[in-house]
Amino acid sequence: MSKYESIVQAIQSGSVSASAGGEVKVYPQSLDEAGGTKLLMIKDGYTKLLLAVGAGDLFNELQGEAEDGYKVCPLTHANRLVLNKYFDYTAPRAFGTQIATIGLGDRLGVASPGHIRTVNGKNVRPILAQQSIRELNLTGRNYKEVVDAAAYAVFQEGYKDGWGADGDHLKVESDIQMSLDLGFTMLTLDCSEKIDNTVDGSSAEAKADKYAQLPEAVRSHYENRYLDKTFEAAGTTFTFDKATLIDNVLIYGAAIDFMEHVYVTYIKPAPRAVDFEISIDETATPTAPESHFFVAKELYSRGLEIYSMAPRFCGEFQKGIDYIGDIAQFEAELKIHAGLADDFGYKLSIHSGSDKFSVFQLIGEYTKGRFHVKTAGTNWLEAVRTVAKVNPSLYRRMHQYAMDHYVEATAYYHVNGTPDKVKPLDQVSDADLPSYMDEENARQVVHITYGILLQAKDAAGNSLFKDEFFKTLSDQEDAYADSLIAHIGKHLQLLGK
Repeated sequence: MSKYESIVQAIQSGSVSASAGGEVKVYPQSLDEAGGTKLLMIKDGYTKLLLAVGAGDLFNELQGEAEDGYKVCPLTHANRLVLNKYFDYTAPRAFGTQIATIGLGDRLGVASPGHIRTVNGKNVRPILAQQSIRELNLTGRNYKEVVDAAAYAVFQEGYKDGWGADGDHLKVESDIQMSLDLGFTMLTLDCSEKIDNTVDGSSAEAKADKYAQLPEAVRSHYENRYLDKTFEAAGTTFTFDKATLIDNVLIYGAAIDFMEHVYVTYIKPAPRAVDFEISIDETATPTAPESHFFVAKELYSRGLEIYSMAPRFCGEFQKGIDYIGDIAQFEAELKIHAGLADDFGYKLSIHSGSDKFSVFQLIGEYTKGRFHVKTAGTNWLEAVRTVAKVNPSLYRRMHQYAMDHYVEATAYYHVNGTPDKVKPLDQVSDADLPSYMDEENARQVVHITYGILLQAKDAAGNSLFKDEFFKTLSDQEDAYADSLIAHIGKHLQLLGK
């Protein structure tokens, strides 16, 4: 008798339960039907599979090993596309500006079930597939794999409220086109390479000279529209004298042109709705409220419609730790930033938004619950926390490797973590290892070394950590989901969701 026979019989009878598979794990909530074929997610050892029972087009189109009346199908890209065709809730979608969204960057491809359980039933929608090119390079994944993992998790959990896929922090047009071709429903345009960070440190004379070198048509355009004019928005008055106008044109002018080019070339003609986010947060200095207004006013004057904008806020939004800075100043400026987003009709986006517990309540309040918050690394840290709880030997080896390679990782991320302040491993018991994920310096050390840890190999080319790490998470998938529910759930609670 096939080891899947009892599951097939349960599917045929319509009474699938978690105990139906014996040694094969069954995900009862995944059971669905289309055109005479019933489909169920199972896990055999460390491998998840689709079990198709019945007949018809869905059964025939799925690739897999056919038996008498059923087919065992691997979680391939081709099968994911078939899944999307017959079960539309497994395909990503755009959400527009009227509902809160949270970006849940799953660097490992195994966090989405926990993310789904976290948001299920709440007034917020998950952007489950959210990776930057930098993250893909560091994890050795690609965009097909990112969307595939999210779609299969949606099917596994039977989640039908909708999810999104974000081509995060894209700068290069070929990457933009690739993400749209793969069905991504959100695009975060990183304008950092078009923003002139040298302007703030220049003298007034140097700025004036640089401005004078711009084409006369460009200067006339901005002067006719803004010079010595006053605007009312977000309960605030904005006036652009010559110095203020010069600063904003020099800093943001090329970026605005780039935004318009990408919108006209890729977003507007796209065959489906795409949530278009503008990122101006990767800059040397915070985004002044008048600069936020200037960028938004110019975009909308040119006919662009955007989904969200991410300014750089005052203070610091570093990876994996709470907000650093003057909360009173943050609140005063947040009020204007959120008001501008409201007035223009898009959502305010908060990047590096994980773990900013001291300001989440303010964000929820001033955005009136209509926001986009990006998280990513904190989900990796919860995976590491899970490993620390159940596989202390592996955690100890990963921790030491991260400490040894921390400086190398700072080439990719700006953080203040100080390895010297991390308590030595030999002073921490196995039971207390998870507490490292509660200490800021240890969090940042482990946070930014994820790529180094996942790619580390021994002299024979074998993985030092990755294989054991993923096997541990597979064995403890419910424990990992519970960690995410608790941690991301705290985010949502403070944000008012």
